[in-house]
Amino acid sequence: MMGPAHSLSGAAAWLGVGAAAAAADHPMPWPVLVVGALICAGAALAPDLDHKSATISRAFGPISRGVCEIVDKLSYAVYKATRSAADPRRSGGHRTLTHTWLWAVLTGVGASALAISGGRWAVLALLFVHLVLAVEGLLWRAARMSSDVLVWLLGATSAWILAGVLDQPGNGSDWLFTGPGQEYMWLGLPIVLGALVHDVGDALTVSGCPILWPVPVGRKRWYPVGPPKFLRFRAGSWVELKVLMPAFMLLGGLGGAAALGFI
Repeated sequence: MMGPAHSLSGAAAWLGVGAAAAAADHPMPWPVLVVGALICAGAALAPDLDHKSATISRAFGPISRGVCEIVDKLSYAVYKATRSAADPRRSGGHRTLTHTWLWAVLTGVGASALAISGGRWAVLALLFVHLVLAVEGLLWRAARMSSDVLVWLLGATSAWILAGVLDQPGNGSDWLFTGPGQEYMWLGLPIVLGALVHDVGDALTVSGCPILWPVPVGRKRWYPVGPPKFLRFRAGSWVELKVLMPAFMLLGGLGGAAALGFI
């Protein structure tokens, strides 16, 4: 799928988690719901770090373009080293390593570890990166028309304000994980969810997605998971724009309303 659909699906997924948490009698404070949805929307773009033409490659200028080139080469190297005879030959690393459940879990665990060990500045850095990506995905038309500096300033200002809100007692810095020193440990959850939602979205497209790697399926180690071919669509097609994106907005609205106790 394209960036806007990925971001919308990520936000909708976290709002759905908020609804489930409320139903399980462990509701999210509203700042956790809002910040988690934005982080998840940004994280839903992150698996495309292996693609130099993706939205994320443009988000932070030369830095993100350089990171994308490195991740592409790393992903390709891992693919070559682990492919079976049944897996096709490739010329690049797109839709390999970063499009797996293992990558999603590792990035989420790493983010949680950084949040609880790095203090406030680490939390601000995580928020800044994912809020910039959320702006690029959810407000992509405005982001394309604005300068990168304005988008970065919006991300930095929003990160500072939202971190301050979360720091207030009862606003959710210790949501879910309440032990001493576990504040913000939950930040890894929307990052894992965003990456997995991205992978599921790509699995619906023509090429499928090797979500299950390194678990082999049949003779393939990089099996492209997906529905039957007649149910798949091309990225950017009318199915994505006219069906899935409106559905994500509707589901996200319903999830948010349920999470906040309105329905």
